[in-house]
Amino acid sequence: MARGGGGGGGGKAGSLKDKLDGNELDLSLCDLSEVPVRELAALPKATVLDLSCNNLISLPSDFCSLMHLVKLDLSKNRLQQLPLDFGRLVNLQHLDLLNNRLVTLPVSFAQLKNLKWLDLKDNPLDPVLAKVAGDCLDEKQCKQAAVRVLQHMKVIQSEQDQERQRKLQAEREMEKKREAEQRAREAQERELRKREKAEEKERRRREYDAQRAAKQEMEKKTKKETVQTRKPASSSRPPQLPRHKHSWSRSVLRVLLLVLLCILCTLAVCKLTELRHQPLCISVNTLYEDVVAAVQNHKALQNLLHQNSQQ
Repeated sequence: MARGGGGGGGGKAGSLKDKLDGNELDLSLCDLSEVPVRELAALPKATVLDLSCNNLISLPSDFCSLMHLVKLDLSKNRLQQLPLDFGRLVNLQHLDLLNNRLVTLPVSFAQLKNLKWLDLKDNPLDPVLAKVAGDCLDEKQCKQAAVRVLQHMKVIQSEQDQERQRKLQAEREMEKKREAEQRAREAQERELRKREKAEEKERRRREYDAQRAAKQEMEKKTKKETVQTRKPASSSRPPQLPRHKHSWSRSVLRVLLLVLLCILCTLAVCKLTELRHQPLCISVNTLYEDVVAAVQNHKALQNLLHQNSQQ
């Protein structure tokens, strides 16, 4: 049993198999408010389906899965629109939509490439669509309506596809533009960071050079002050002999004094003591007397020379 939904508005449709006559299934005048899609899908032999004179306001989206349908009668219902993917019914050749509440058709309608017969009379169609469809008073007009409406819907589909492509292209271009702007900003930021880094490096180098120059100037000034401080002190003090030279002179002087002291002692012993008769003392005394005589002669010679120089 197929029962209409929506509360008490739906009546019994009876057993679908009982209503199946060859490939035709008549569900007209069954007070249906919903289409029993599940039960219909179980009857793929039913290529001709009559749903006219019911209370259908809309068709469920899974209705488009009934791709085995060849002839479909939906006349005298209250349909306000068809499913968006109605074009999936690619085997449909005959479609009756008489006396419904349709204003437009879904764009997918252009995919009904096998549609040969169409009736859209007594619908509040969009004026353009109504003019394209024309009348369907006989077989010829209904066939022409199918051809004209399919062409019209193909044009709309093409326009929508082109518009969609334009939007996609515009979005791609916008995305490319955003990416280019982003790359430009990133490049600008990198250049700015690079310039700031170079400026910071140059500033640090100048500071380093300035500090180094100041340090060198301070060292020169300190060295100059040190030289000026040491110079007067070194000029006021008498030159000092080297330490080792001074020590050698003192040693020689001591030796000479010691020798002189020994000579004096020996002379005193040989002159004043009983040892003067000893051979050594006799020699010392004789040497002493000779030295004294030589000194006296030297003084006499000096005096004579002095007198001669005065004359």
